[in-house]
Amino acid sequence: MELRHLSYFLAVAREQNITRAAEHLNISQPTLSTQMKELEEELGKQLLVRGRRRVTLTDEGMVLRRRAEEILSLVQRTEAEISSDDQALAGDIHIGCGETSGLALIAQAARTLQDRCPGIHYSLLSGNADFVLDQLDKGLVDFGLVYGQVDERKYEILPSAVSDSWGVLMRRDCPLAQKDAIGPDDLRGERLIVSQQSGARSLFSRWFSCPLERLHVVASYNLVLNASFLTRSGFGHTLCFSGLIEPEADDELCFRPLAPALVSEAHIVWKKYRVLGKACERFIRQLEEMLSSPR
Repeated sequence: MELRHLSYFLAVAREQNITRAAEHLNISQPTLSTQMKELEEELGKQLLVRGRRRVTLTDEGMVLRRRAEEILSLVQRTEAEISSDDQALAGDIHIGCGETSGLALIAQAARTLQDRCPGIHYSLLSGNADFVLDQLDKGLVDFGLVYGQVDERKYEILPSAVSDSWGVLMRRDCPLAQKDAIGPDDLRGERLIVSQQSGARSLFSRWFSCPLERLHVVASYNLVLNASFLTRSGFGHTLCFSGLIEPEADDELCFRPLAPALVSEAHIVWKKYRVLGKACERFIRQLEEMLSSPR
């Protein structure tokens, strides 16, 4: 399977029409059709359903589309890293991160480097820790900002000295809003909205001293903004980090910390044994300098 075939396949998937894709690629329609048939024969699977006016992807075609996008993205980034000018540090740094105040550390490092290395471009990809680690494993991001335990056999880990406290986002008219802090017994029997990531669920199981399956969990989230809309509607209480939603400016929502306190520490991680590009190496050095400096 050649990279050219993957590029052609993605063009057909985007255009949903072989004729338009051929025009975009500056090749003839019969040539492109032949290439797609050869790709299907090579893989032994039908990838395209050819209609009179529209081409759609089979389930196998959808899988190939995702993988082809990942493969071609890695190829482009590798070419850029190898061909970069040693004298003018430039390149893309891809960072996976969740919704967290820890992103301020990433922003500070990027701002410090901006004047000296204006050619560095930053790409932020949002998601929970499970998503970020998956993107790291696939090579689609260079660094991740994650909370909780990380496998030291797979990743280099730079403690960020950043931690976040968990609490409950709830409606102001909820009886629990009268309390200064929320304990495990306060939430038993309440409708709960929890983070999807496995680390957070394990953390809460320990805090509640029981599996989450024994609690009334009505929904899960990977981005807390979406969960806040469910809470605003009265659907349930959201367990989340403090500071992500600003209930002080909201007439309907409020936030209460957990008691006993539940705190998670953030780490900056990247794949072990991976050769980082020059821009990534400089970014890590900047983070290390910041974290080692007295505050």
